[in-house]
Amino acid sequence: MYKVGKFLQKDLDKLIPFMQAHPFAVVIGANQNIPSATQIPLQIKRDGDVIKLIGHVMRKTDHHYAFMANENVLALFHGAHAYVSASVYEDPASASTWNYSSVQAKGKIRLLGSEETRAVIKELTDQYEANDSPAAFHKMSDEYINQHLKAIVGFEITLTSLEGVFKLSQNHSRTNRESIVQHLSQSDDVQAQEVAKQMKDLQ
Repeated sequence: MYKVGKFLQKDLDKLIPFMQAHPFAVVIGANQNIPSATQIPLQIKRDGDVIKLIGHVMRKTDHHYAFMANENVLALFHGAHAYVSASVYEDPASASTWNYSSVQAKGKIRLLGSEETRAVIKELTDQYEANDSPAAFHKMSDEYINQHLKAIVGFEITLTSLEGVFKLSQNHSRTNRESIVQHLSQSDDVQAQEVAKQMKDLQ
C-alpha cells in the first residue's frame, strides 16, 4: 500500500462507508506460502471498534483450502481509478500518475457451520432482493437451499488492521487539481468521472 501521508486514511467513519459502497472485494489467503485470491461480495458489520466481514466461498477450492490452513487473510476493496496526464498540469514537463481509492483490511478468518452459513446466505440475499422478488430467499425451497449449502461455506473475518489510500492529487496545487477535475469530468470513462467527483468533494 502506498502509505504517503496525504493519501493515507485511517478514519473508520470514512473507511467503512467506502467498503460498504464497494462490497465486491478480493479476499486473499495463503496455504504453505502459496497465495490464493477470490472476488466475493462481503457484508461489513461494525460493533464499536470491532469490525467483521461476512461472506461465503465454494468448498474444495484453492482459497477454501488456504482459509482452512491459515487464519490470516487480507481483503482488498477498490473504487474508481483514472489515469492523470501531466499535460493538464501547470508544468506539463512532470510525471503523469494514476488516481485511485483503495482499502486494505487485514484480519483473522473463521469458517462457519452449516446453520451459520445458511444465515449468511439469507442475509446477503435479503439485502439485494426485494421481499416480493421471485428470487427472494423465502421463496426458495428448503430442498434447493440445503442442496446448494453443501457446496459452500460461510466465513467471518474479524479485522485486526484497516487502512485506506485515497490518492486524489492532494499533493498538487489548487490550479492543478481544478485542471485535473475538469479534464476527468469531460472523459467518456465513467471511472474517470467518478474520480473527478471524489476530487471535487475534497475541495
